[in-house]
Amino acid sequence: MRHNKLRELLNTGQPSVSTHVHSTWPSVVEAIGHTGMYDYVEFVAEYAPFDLYALDNFCRAVELFDMSAMIKIDQEPRNFLAQRAIGSGFQSVLFADVRTVEDAHECVRAVRPETPEAGGYHGVATRRATYMGYGGTKDYVNALNDVVIAFMIEKKPTIDALPDILSVDGVDMLQWGGADFSMSIGRPGERYKADIRSIERTVIETGLKMNVPPRAEIDSVDDAKYYLDLGVRHFSIGTDIMVLHKWMKENGEALRKEILG
Repeated sequence: MRHNKLRELLNTGQPSVSTHVHSTWPSVVEAIGHTGMYDYVEFVAEYAPFDLYALDNFCRAVELFDMSAMIKIDQEPRNFLAQRAIGSGFQSVLFADVRTVEDAHECVRAVRPETPEAGGYHGVATRRATYMGYGGTKDYVNALNDVVIAFMIEKKPTIDALPDILSVDGVDMLQWGGADFSMSIGRPGERYKADIRSIERTVIETGLKMNVPPRAEIDSVDDAKYYLDLGVRHFSIGTDIMVLHKWMKENGEALRKEILG
């Protein structure tokens, strides 16, 4: 059974660093792995096209390195996507659009094994992570119990029920989603307004108080200090498509200026 790097860091109270990718191309994953700087890589499947073969190959690339894989999945069909991703080798699932306590329970059940103790919906499945008799064993059950479950906190109903949602047994991490939240209250594009940033701080403080570690998504190292001062120790920095766009734009403009004078 392969160790779950993010779970180990959470269990020992250590910080974690990740990055996002929209691409399932294994070479991109390998490029990240070769840096030796990341504890896990997140495939933002909510935003990107993919098929089930791509999920298998993504995880094969991750497993070449001392890191694990997280997948961010859509609201529906969350049970199917979570279980197929775990079967491919993803060891963490970030659920988008969690709105209610009932949603939170459903997400946890989708991941956890169908045993009397865990009460999950995840049965035996001979997928990539369970080949050659691994499925259904005690190790299989332990691996499902070790999968890291993270929630996007990004809708107004979620904020209204936040303590109850974070009290659901099995919630391991939270991630603020300011863009979705501002849109859900009728103020699209205002995620950085002072009053909305205040709600973000409340979410972080609530997570820390309830022992559900918050993670911050940042674009540069300079952004980290704000969150470090709030007590955040888990970060995801950058997204492949944004990094590519920024480099292309800046260098394209610079080269045109150099050519045109």
